[in-house]
Amino acid sequence: MYLEFYGLKEFPFNITPDPRFLYLSPYHKEAYDHVMYGIKARKGFIELTGEVGSGKTTLCRAVLANLDNTVETALILNPSLTETQLLRAMLNDFGLDPKGKDRLDYIEILNDFLLAKSQQGINVALLIDEAQNLSPQVMEQIRLLSNLETDQQKLIQIVLCGQPELQKRLARPDLRQLRQRITVRYHIRPLTFEDTMMYIRHRLWVAGNNGNLTFDQPAFKEVHRYSKGGPRVINAICDIALLAGYVDKKHAIDARCIRKAIEQLEGIQ
Repeated sequence: MYLEFYGLKEFPFNITPDPRFLYLSPYHKEAYDHVMYGIKARKGFIELTGEVGSGKTTLCRAVLANLDNTVETALILNPSLTETQLLRAMLNDFGLDPKGKDRLDYIEILNDFLLAKSQQGINVALLIDEAQNLSPQVMEQIRLLSNLETDQQKLIQIVLCGQPELQKRLARPDLRQLRQRITVRYHIRPLTFEDTMMYIRHRLWVAGNNGNLTFDQPAFKEVHRYSKGGPRVINAICDIALLAGYVDKKHAIDARCIRKAIEQLEGIQ
């Protein structure tokens, strides 16, 4: 609705995890580097955590987009799976035909695949999003996958990406063997006020803003105050604020537009 008014090519504050819009704050840059390092150095297990809407999924998408052809990847978005369903989903994502219905058959197919990729010099990585929702049984199955290795290296690198509850889950006594195998960990912190400003400007720039659309300082402060540095909430506020600015025929978003957006998010009429 407001794209033509502001001269934008696309909506800058969609909540979909588009890696083109990823803003690498210092925390997100460190998180990105940790995940990349864990995969490329074949560290086996990598744990990435952050609050709801902190940009974890977008960051993982960016990792997948920037890995070269020496790494083959799979992404599991639905963690509400049984052990057998998880293995079948992995095989499907790797482009394999999961013949049979037995879990041991799936593991054998996966092992053969990993060994063949290793002989070709290709690393394999599995990213599991919303991993805090994995059942203990599935987490144990994931731990067992780390036994697929040669004398020199891990055959599969597994990134567990989830909310802070994932840390609590992994602290359970019955999951200590899995916890001990995680050698790369990073927790994404909220954006600072300065990073909130840069985040908003970055997304506007990616969407095609040529300076015609601006936020004033009080507007940035209101966004950061309400969002507490959470990217998803920032997106929700700013999208509604742009609509409010469009209705008022403003190219400069001010605190009033932000407050109107917050009221709408809060359901205040």
